[in-house]
Amino acid sequence: MIGPVQCRPHSSPAPFVTNLAIFDLDHTLLDGDSDYLWGQFLVEEGLVDGESYERQNREFYEAYNAGTLDIDAFAAFSLKPLTEHEPTKLHALRQRFVREKIEPVVAKGSAALLARHRAAGDTLLITTATNAFITTPIAELLGVPNLLATEPEMANGRYTGRIVGHANFRGGKVVRLREWLELHRIQPGHSTCYSDSHNDLPLLSFADTAVAVDPDPTLRAEAQKRGWAVISLK
Repeated sequence: MIGPVQCRPHSSPAPFVTNLAIFDLDHTLLDGDSDYLWGQFLVEEGLVDGESYERQNREFYEAYNAGTLDIDAFAAFSLKPLTEHEPTKLHALRQRFVREKIEPVVAKGSAALLARHRAAGDTLLITTATNAFITTPIAELLGVPNLLATEPEMANGRYTGRIVGHANFRGGKVVRLREWLELHRIQPGHSTCYSDSHNDLPLLSFADTAVAVDPDPTLRAEAQKRGWAVISLK
């Protein structure tokens, strides 16, 4: 006779343990700001009102540097041009943008740093406030397979000008990182984070090892206070 069926408690698969290498993008792996460069590119292509857009783009950039950026207002501003054109046209423009504006500003030391972490078997991740439309091909250019970026919403095949979920900015980077780790069932063995900006202090504080890369004055002072390494990739 067949005995009674024994019910076993459901068990989730064990988390994947890996060392993480986490990189900010703009002014860290890039010697420039991809979001600001995209705005300039749109002006050059005549796709936005040149004088007005350039002025607002500069104001938002200065607010970011000063630590006063309203990320929701900036997202609305930066995503609006995506709503005005077909995705096929946008993708063709983006391909040329990466070739003409991004490839020349990849920081000279980025390739060697990324290669060192790959050789160590680390899981590489870029995390950036710049939206995913702009940054997805940049992560591919750098050979980094994982990207957390502010996500632009799409509906019926068009960009809406809104973002999905949390903006990947300041404390939002930590929120999004925790969500990503849970989604992929990743348990960091050791995490190393690289950034240039005081806006990333929550993320740098979250990491086991924080590295300031060509830091702004506020981050440089904080790095010296906390004993964090300071490096240059330029």
